[in-house]
Amino acid sequence: MALKRLTRQRKAVLEVVKRAHNHPDAAWIYQEVRKVVPKVSLGTIYRTLEALVEEGYLIPITKAGEATRYDANLHPHLHLVCQGCGAIVDLEVDLPDLLTSVQEAYPQLEVREVEVTYKGLCPTCKAALKG
Repeated sequence: MALKRLTRQRKAVLEVVKRAHNHPDAAWIYQEVRKVVPKVSLGTIYRTLEALVEEGYLIPITKAGEATRYDANLHPHLHLVCQGCGAIVDLEVDLPDLLTSVQEAYPQLEVREVEVTYKGLCPTCKAALKG
């Protein structure tokens, strides 16, 4: 998969998100990219993230009322959102085919995607409760 225009900014944004395992938002990505490309603007970061999502390099994680976060893990997986600190943890488990079962049960609908999110505690928050 080749980026349409592999600019310095696009390379930097993609590398920052790939290295981050915290599913960062645009503000965090902006701060990290500025270490490599000091004159990059926040607007450029947003446009770059949009392009990287459109081109299939990143997955946006959206939750009403919160900043969009980005995931560079393109393999099918689920997320656990920590109810303590808000961290998003990748869950690598076999995924059931929920889409087909819903489409069969509701043929009058056009179901395009399924989103399942677990809620609980990350290892740090779980350990803090015990300590």
